[in-house]
Amino acid sequence: MKVVVAAAGTGGHINPGIAIANKIKKENPKAEIIFIGTQRGLENDLVPKAGYKLKTIEAYGLSKKISIQNISNIIKTLRGFKQAEKIIDEIKPDLVIGTGGYICGAVLTAAHNKKIPTMLHESNAFPGTAVKMLAKDTDTIMVGFKEAKDFLKKAKRVVVTGTPTKIKNLHLTDEQKKEVKLQMGLKDDKPVVLIFGGSQGAKRINDAIMEIIREKRNRDYQIIWAAGPNQYDGIKQELEKDNININNICGIKIVPYIYNMQEIMNACDLVVARSGAMTITEIAIVQKPAIFIPLPSRSANRQEDNARVLERKGAAKVILNEELNGDVLSKAIDDIVVKQDKASVEQMGKNASTIVIENVEDKIYEEVKRLIGEIEKL
Repeated sequence: MKVVVAAAGTGGHINPGIAIANKIKKENPKAEIIFIGTQRGLENDLVPKAGYKLKTIEAYGLSKKISIQNISNIIKTLRGFKQAEKIIDEIKPDLVIGTGGYICGAVLTAAHNKKIPTMLHESNAFPGTAVKMLAKDTDTIMVGFKEAKDFLKKAKRVVVTGTPTKIKNLHLTDEQKKEVKLQMGLKDDKPVVLIFGGSQGAKRINDAIMEIIREKRNRDYQIIWAAGPNQYDGIKQELEKDNININNICGIKIVPYIYNMQEIMNACDLVVARSGAMTITEIAIVQKPAIFIPLPSRSANRQEDNARVLERKGAAKVILNEELNGDVLSKAIDDIVVKQDKASVEQMGKNASTIVIENVEDKIYEEVKRLIGEIEKL
């Protein structure tokens, strides 16, 4: 069996693609899986590391704004459609799977034109432009949020499968949580707030945290902060101007990146983060309350749509990016982990868990088998 996975740009598109590929490979070790991406995105790092071949085409997200750059991107993207057709002709896949983003347009269109079965996975609560445009001609669309179904009325088949993720609920005991906190140089007598802004960090969030640190607003809680590899040194220099040693701040652990995210997320009391679909899913799985600062977008507020799902469940507070500063964030943290009792905070986490979908990979693989229609060969 040959499968093409179209995934490009961000980890939110690429990681689900890799997870789906891994599941297919686990169930069918002889399966040949090739990724199609661009030469610019994280796929160039993540896909080869996962052990898969990557072929590239030209593809760009298009803006409604008229500019020379946008016209150039349109021309290159149209060229990408021809490139996708050539790759599909070479591989002759049995199935093509897209995991969202602008790369899907060319690849799934090429597959559809050649009558090759196609699938899409949409992680966000509000489907992206590419997914909505391709919905009518795609054989199966798998969604991470049940709310997404309402926007895919013209689709042939929509199945709520959830979004695959590596994060699991470890069900840590109080003693195990204490051990994790001690390993991070923190105490066990105050709640811990985990803060991150994606793999590269988020400057607006980082600036707000620096305000909290400078004004020593975290007297009643502790912080584990992943500042981002590209921003860590700059933050260190900024704090040094106020005679603050980044490696020696009482109740605060600052790192460029958190490699044991599953362990830290399970041990913390509150998460402050952007609200990509993967992050939302992971927070719900570990049953933690959250403060979301959605990444703003001119074309679509997908992260805000994601965040509002948990806010409506009573599991999160949403602060818009333009409203964020140290005062606003500090008050929001206090309102959850300082002013509420432990039981109320834990209830917020349980509220988050109501969106969790179990056995995600199994559900996705069932759809793969159903679509190909050769169950005995898989």
